[in-house]
Amino acid sequence: MNIVVSGASGLVGSALTAELTAAGHGVTRLIRSAAVAGKAGIGWDPSRGPHEPQRLEGIDAVVHLAGAGIAAGRWTAARKEVIRASRVDGTRTLVAALASLRRPPRALLCASAVGFYGDRGDQVLGEESLPGTGFLASVCRAWEEAASPAEAAGIRVVNLRFGVVLSRDGGALPKMLLPFRLGVGGKIGSGAQYMSWIAISDAVAAIRHLLDRSEVRGAVNLVAPRPVTNLEFTRALGRALVRPTVVPLPAPVARLAFGEMADEMLLASTRAEPVRLQASGFPFRYPDIDAALGELLHPGRH
Repeated sequence: MNIVVSGASGLVGSALTAELTAAGHGVTRLIRSAAVAGKAGIGWDPSRGPHEPQRLEGIDAVVHLAGAGIAAGRWTAARKEVIRASRVDGTRTLVAALASLRRPPRALLCASAVGFYGDRGDQVLGEESLPGTGFLASVCRAWEEAASPAEAAGIRVVNLRFGVVLSRDGGALPKMLLPFRLGVGGKIGSGAQYMSWIAISDAVAAIRHLLDRSEVRGAVNLVAPRPVTNLEFTRALGRALVRPTVVPLPAPVARLAFGEMADEMLLASTRAEPVRLQASGFPFRYPDIDAALGELLHPGRH
């Protein structure tokens, strides 16, 4: 297939483009700088859309992963607007460009997140569960709504509700390793909050799977089938590193250090399960946290 990918330099996007290219697919990147786009990419401005929309004619699918980093800094009012606009406005302008094509793509796989569900305690959350409240939930709702007009243009839309993507090359995991290796890692808050996660290799494989499943549309939870509490994750990471995990991060200290972000990203509980992904026949390589961390931290041993 000929596939356009936005956010191709990000954690998931870089791994996805490498695998798609190795599998023989044609990959064109949406690149913020038109000057460096060249033949390998199409320049675009999330607030205005692609610079050369005609180059999107005849593509088979778009995987839209672009968005400003959620954890790149404290959530000031300005930072929250950057996070929202990069996702909602960028999706809206891209969808408008795709809908205007004489030959629009067959599929648009657009990133979203399990933040859609908000803080829900131990409630099991499938794709039909109602949205939650809070900043991330409101962003995810608007993000998915911005993608929905593509359906009217005959484009199959899949909203990829990512959990925490675990990779040794970036994201949350490398930031956790130093304190845990020093023996000062531990649970956050009560440790009872659920974390929906997925190994990077399964995340990429799931996207490739969904590109081929023309019957799947709408929200899909990109999470492993066995979510874990923060305490369970902490103990699993300690086992993988063979280090103690006895130094907790109390909730008040987390809030002092990270502000509003702490409540929505570190202390919130989201127990999402991949109902639609499993129903479509996707085979997880790493369904449980011990196997995932073992392979990520000690590749080849598992």
